[in-house]
Amino acid sequence: MTSSFSRRQFLLGGLVLAGTGAVAACTSDPGPAASAPGPSLRPTPTPTALGEPTVRRTLTARPLSLDIGGIEAKTWGYVSDTGDAAIEATAGDVLQVDITNELPESTSIHWHGIALHNAADGVPGMTQDPIEPGESFSYVFEVPHGGTYFYHSHTGLQLDRGLHAPLIIRDPQDAEDQDVEWTIVLDDWVDGIQGTPDDELDKLTGMGSGDHNGRMGMGGHGQMMHGTPDRVLGGDVGDVMYPHYLINGRIPRAHRTFEARPGDKARLRFINSGGDTIFKVALGGHRMTVTHTDGFPVQPWETESIYLSMGERVDVEVILGDGIFPLTALAVGKDDRAFAVIRTAGGQAPRPDVDFPELSSTGLLLSSLKPADRALLPEGTPDREVSIDLGGQMMPYEWSILTDGQSSSATVQEGQRLRMVMRNRTMMPHPMHIHGHTWALPGSGGLRKDTVLLRHGETMIADLIADNPGEWAFHCHNAYHMETGMVSSLRYE
Repeated sequence: MTSSFSRRQFLLGGLVLAGTGAVAACTSDPGPAASAPGPSLRPTPTPTALGEPTVRRTLTARPLSLDIGGIEAKTWGYVSDTGDAAIEATAGDVLQVDITNELPESTSIHWHGIALHNAADGVPGMTQDPIEPGESFSYVFEVPHGGTYFYHSHTGLQLDRGLHAPLIIRDPQDAEDQDVEWTIVLDDWVDGIQGTPDDELDKLTGMGSGDHNGRMGMGGHGQMMHGTPDRVLGGDVGDVMYPHYLINGRIPRAHRTFEARPGDKARLRFINSGGDTIFKVALGGHRMTVTHTDGFPVQPWETESIYLSMGERVDVEVILGDGIFPLTALAVGKDDRAFAVIRTAGGQAPRPDVDFPELSSTGLLLSSLKPADRALLPEGTPDREVSIDLGGQMMPYEWSILTDGQSSSATVQEGQRLRMVMRNRTMMPHPMHIHGHTWALPGSGGLRKDTVLLRHGETMIADLIADNPGEWAFHCHNAYHMETGMVSSLRYE
């Protein structure tokens, strides 16, 4: 290990490692460089106030081979003109991202958590036409807020095939006083190993499962899931028993190692890019101080472990000890884990199956945090309230969202303050995600989030200010629940 390190070197190293199918350097056949974009499917409405783009990137969505640690997966991913699909910008920047589709089916890109203009949101059939094979599309938008985000396909189950990558937006108001910084991407992986995500969905919709009033679900390979129940989330937390769980694209036995010095202040940006897995994250021998969730600053909170549902992000700071420490993400309810190591000294790394006190501690639910003052929405009384009921079952495998008792969109008028009262009527947790906005959670002092985890039977109240006209997707970020009906929209009248 070298004797000195720059924070910038660690940042770049973390971002290069972040992602799975998104990293071009991981392909065994990188192929030609991303081709120049052709004409867009339709002109992309770009507000003239945006001005010239300050960050430009070119991506190709294409089949590729990915080494996840001595195992080759034939999958799909993003190949970037820079060699790294992770994108970094600063709040206020205008991004232009040109994508060419070399997949055998249509695709799209959603910029998860970014409150951008509607035409750039990346939802086929709602905000744009699908990007068909051989065609290109240009996304141009401003990033209004700093934070940890990611981008991913919003077409079918393509997110679960590796079509995702980090999007890190620098916030000039952040202290940036850490010595090292890493982006940590958590993922569940089946594609190219034992079939595809579409095969998993076929099993779920075709074979059914045990009664979801109990603690059983259908495992992704025709098995019944009997994962150990979690004391906070229960045992009925996912439908697919993946063969592998990854940190930055690697399985536990071929884990990533993050190096620093004893006493360094580290910032860890966690992203759960998984399709069907809630992770519980802990770092052996350390307490983590949560500083941000879903891009927005919070009142600092110390914890030993954190629950991170699909689509959620969390930033933590840690003063690193002297030694070699396990960074573990339990796949909740699935009796498996993702694993990496943080090293500040020589010696033998811990085994991937190591257990430690922080991992068994009561995990923090991110919706229980309190916002920093600068993250608060303006105070006000709701002008409108809608009731959102989440429903569904395993037999048949169907999931739903009802708005005021009907299978229709929620509506709002520009300028209104909308209150969404979400009730989970099912026996499973659901990470609910809103596009184009962030909610303020009154029950958590106005905490800002775009993705919230509703446990079974839970009711959560979420407010938003209707300041971004358009029709916006609203859905469960369990990819399999969304694909079978747990999706709706927020539509401006």
